[in-house]
Amino acid sequence: MSFDFKKEYKEFYAPKVPAVVTVPPMNYIAVNGEGDPNIEGGEYKQAITLLYGVAFTIKMSRKGGRNIEGFFDYVVPPLEGLWRQDGTQGIDYSRKADFKWVSMIRLPDFVTGADVEWAVSAAEKSKKADFSKVWFMTYDEGLCVQCMHIGPYDDEPASVEMMHRFMESEGYTLDIGEKRLHHEIYLSDARRVLPEKLRTVIRHPIKHI
Repeated sequence: MSFDFKKEYKEFYAPKVPAVVTVPPMNYIAVNGEGDPNIEGGEYKQAITLLYGVAFTIKMSRKGGRNIEGFFDYVVPPLEGLWRQDGTQGIDYSRKADFKWVSMIRLPDFVTGADVEWAVSAAEKSKKADFSKVWFMTYDEGLCVQCMHIGPYDDEPASVEMMHRFMESEGYTLDIGEKRLHHEIYLSDARRVLPEKLRTVIRHPIKHI
């Protein structure tokens, strides 16, 4: 049976209530960009295509002639995103054009930067497209508060407010900055799931008061 990160690490992917977690360093493939993610054919949509092209090249690496040491079969983890806006601590959902984001997909620990470089090259050859924007990233998130948001992305502020109330009641304060960002994990495929049923993990960095 394929290893499924969502099932094996439920503390990070399936919070039932707001919770404080310590997230260990994780490796990702990532694409940086700016602007409204809802623009059809825009930079964000293109980034997702690039990420999945490389993600599945790595997953199928043995068929492509790459023998990665320690490889085991796994389910490609969900799409994630780090979001920020200049002059704002957190997110202002009315200013989508001002977003600066990192779109990313988690990698199994056995995947190295060299493996990602190989996958980028292999994807370019097989798909006849430029995948050079995809890079290997390690994100050490540390102490965070998180919750599950169910519903449209534009309704997230209500969940964020609830999560922050919990955080403050537990003796923490928000610690968003240049390196610690608003983080979303997309458990639903927005192309196939009704907006009111979308499931998104929202995670914010925190520190003790």
